[in-house]
Amino acid sequence: MDVKVKFLGATGTVTGSRFLLDIGGFRLLVDCGLFQGLKELRLRNWEPFPVKADSINAVVISHAHIDHTGYLPRLVKEGYKGPIYCTRPTADLMEIMLLDSAKLQEEEASFAYEKGYSKHANPQPLYTTQDAEAVFPLLKKYNYDESIRLADNIEIIYKDAGHLLGSAITELYIKGDSQSKKIVFSGDLGRNHDAMLRPPAMIESADILFVESTYGNKSNPAPDPEGDLERIVKETFARGGVVLIPAFAVGRTQVLLYYLHQLMETGKIPDVPVYIDSPMAISATYLYYRYPDYHKVKFNQSEFARKLETNMLLFVKTSKHSKALNEIKANAIIISSSGMMTGGRILHHLYHRLPNPQDTVVVAGYQAEGTRGRKLVDQEPTIRIFGEEVPVKCKVENMTSLSGHADKEELFLWMSHFKSAPKMVFPVHGEKSSLDAYAKGIKARFNWNVIQPAYLESVSLFRGI
Repeated sequence: MDVKVKFLGATGTVTGSRFLLDIGGFRLLVDCGLFQGLKELRLRNWEPFPVKADSINAVVISHAHIDHTGYLPRLVKEGYKGPIYCTRPTADLMEIMLLDSAKLQEEEASFAYEKGYSKHANPQPLYTTQDAEAVFPLLKKYNYDESIRLADNIEIIYKDAGHLLGSAITELYIKGDSQSKKIVFSGDLGRNHDAMLRPPAMIESADILFVESTYGNKSNPAPDPEGDLERIVKETFARGGVVLIPAFAVGRTQVLLYYLHQLMETGKIPDVPVYIDSPMAISATYLYYRYPDYHKVKFNQSEFARKLETNMLLFVKTSKHSKALNEIKANAIIISSSGMMTGGRILHHLYHRLPNPQDTVVVAGYQAEGTRGRKLVDQEPTIRIFGEEVPVKCKVENMTSLSGHADKEELFLWMSHFKSAPKMVFPVHGEKSSLDAYAKGIKARFNWNVIQPAYLESVSLFRGI
């Protein structure tokens, strides 16, 4: 039996995670993400899928973020009808996030048509809410450490990746005619000292390793995120401004609420209104109550709720209320999605806040190339929103201590637990600019065989097993 892999995404970019395995004729797709950021990458979402959707036998999902799941509605629309395997929290989060993604696609197409800034006469969404709903009956839900049989000779086991509620490292076991092999997909690995999630599970062996590279060439010390937030809030309020935080609705928003609660409860920052302008974040927060075994915050539901609540925590449910927040001039904190500022209500907030010198925009997570968030981090003087160049006059804070990704040293620490060298190591889910140095670092530290794959490249993993 031969095993090969085709790289359909996450090569030279942190988005579009898709790896197609052919295991003796059984086709397994690991992750099914959207490309985000640079236009040349986003255009790939509109291209026909590189293989026929109905030729794929199974899909395995590492976690719910859109760059790992966001193409699923399109794949199903193109004819995929097989099982989609994931952890239980990931299944629930996918329902929230894919419906939100579909709604944003529909709204963006409608807005582009209304404002006339699309090159298409009748712009269409990549997929609709109905397309997203067609995904959910295919979901197969499991816990960490369960043995999951995909075929007679193929099993997977999910391990905690510590990146997002329910995020998983995937151990793939293949039983051949003459020998058995193990392939490990790291997925996105979390940090070793997250406020709410456990550190990534340590893995000791793999014949083949796919390892994420988001911060593979960068150190992100996270000694005091509370202290960072305290300073930013105090400085902004001293200028008479508002703190705007574009945050991923799942994960970062809950951690931000946790820290803001602590700071207000101890009197380190003023007790001011905190607006959560993301219906998805409201729904996602409930899942932390539902799945207490998937995080380390150990108190009952009412206590958990209190740990995330401030005295003036306001959930913004309507677009009318969201737009009214633009009238607030000072002493408030607004948390809104999306985290990379690619769409959603955050765009209206940025449109109104970026020109204000007294306001602060806090970038609280990784920003892919080509996204508005990356342009803010790179200190570009204007950001294009709704077809206009909006001047950036506000203070921009890049708060890397809140990142949900393992940094360089944490990635190397995770790899150091392998007791023997994998036959091949593929660094994926990283930008080309840092991948070369990361690959050299792995070779230098571990003397492993590191291969940097190209988009649509096929690689033989095993022959005649």
